[in-house]
Amino acid sequence: MEILTQILGLVLSLSILVILHETGHFIFARLFNTRVEKFYLFFNPWFSLFKFKKGETEYGLGWLPLGGYVKIAGMIDESLDREQLKKPPQPWEFRSKPAWQRLLIMLGGVLVNFLLALAIYSMILYNWGEQYLPADEVKFGYDFHPVAEEIGFQDGDIIIRINQEPVDDYTRILPSLIMDEVHAVTVMRNGREVRVYVPDDFPKRIISEEVKNLLTLNVPFVVDSIIPGHVAGEAGFMKGDSVVAINGTPTPFYHQFEEIKQQNKGKEVEVTVIRKDQPVNLSFRLPESGTIGIGNRPMSHFFNLNEIKYGFFESIPAGIRLGVETLVFYVKQLRLVFSPEGARQLGGFGTIGSLFPKQWNWYQFWNMTAFLSVILAFMNILPIPALDGGHVMFLTYEIITGRKPGDKFLEIAQIAGLIILLGLIIFANANDIIRWLGK
Repeated sequence: MEILTQILGLVLSLSILVILHETGHFIFARLFNTRVEKFYLFFNPWFSLFKFKKGETEYGLGWLPLGGYVKIAGMIDESLDREQLKKPPQPWEFRSKPAWQRLLIMLGGVLVNFLLALAIYSMILYNWGEQYLPADEVKFGYDFHPVAEEIGFQDGDIIIRINQEPVDDYTRILPSLIMDEVHAVTVMRNGREVRVYVPDDFPKRIISEEVKNLLTLNVPFVVDSIIPGHVAGEAGFMKGDSVVAINGTPTPFYHQFEEIKQQNKGKEVEVTVIRKDQPVNLSFRLPESGTIGIGNRPMSHFFNLNEIKYGFFESIPAGIRLGVETLVFYVKQLRLVFSPEGARQLGGFGTIGSLFPKQWNWYQFWNMTAFLSVILAFMNILPIPALDGGHVMFLTYEIITGRKPGDKFLEIAQIAGLIILLGLIIFANANDIIRWLGK
């Protein structure tokens, strides 16, 4: 059921993004009286799931969920329709329009995707506001991966500065360590400040060794909810219990309990809790799933979170700011992709789908949709033939030089671009399969 929920989230999100992306091309095409012959969600080689025609345009749903397309008359696109180009140019065709109009038609999809992301982020901030944990509220410190410990971090350290910049939001620490040029990190250790120096190859090492949790926030485990029908109720857990050990191994923090619990699936365990200042031992058999049916208290119980609420008009500039920050964050990641270590981390539909929540959550769904919209906008503007950015590159050349690339050249470039894109799709999804087999 959890996987089905993630698949539903992925399909719904991509459908929204693809339809609106193609609508961007459609709107500008019709604005300049350019005929749009087809408008499809998903690709339809050989056949369509359904289709209908309204006016000059055929609308339909394809069976291959790798995107979507609008077929604009007189344009060399992924359809590679050569027959149409053999005929004399018609006034309603793409090739008959001035270069600046063709440029706007090609930029329409990217523009809509980026504006959509800004609108979604604004909506999120208006409805849910912002909530984050200030770095100076991380009172229990972090647990560090051995890779981080090797350069000088110690469990319990509280990160207060990166280079010389104070840390405000703790969630920005990890992205900064991976994507920024970090030379030194200042931590609070046993009441005094200590500097940890970061080697230049640290980000690549994190990626090459596939470090999943470089630093984990230490959060105590106090039972807040007990789900009926699971082993926790039968074992005797009670709301308010502080979980402190499992099989005699201290687990003062939630993630430590989870790690040891996963190692003991299907086995008899003894969990120690503190109840009314007294230790109580609870013995039971862990299910093979590892799920026992208890939930931790929310972060706000342990930390003072910063909460920001936005009015409607306040949410608009805040959403723009968040969208731009997301774009910058994504662009910074790309420099790591162009390395052997980064390439191995590329993921396909499985990786993207895993980012969606396992239980339906509108906040996470819209947040993920906005993020994917930023990615779709940026990836499509890259100067690769077969992408919008490839057409924009050739049109920019035409506007600057006054010379239009030949149809044969554009056709060959389109084929080359399609081969590159297909290769990337196969490579990314093969990485998913390899990782799945490795598990």
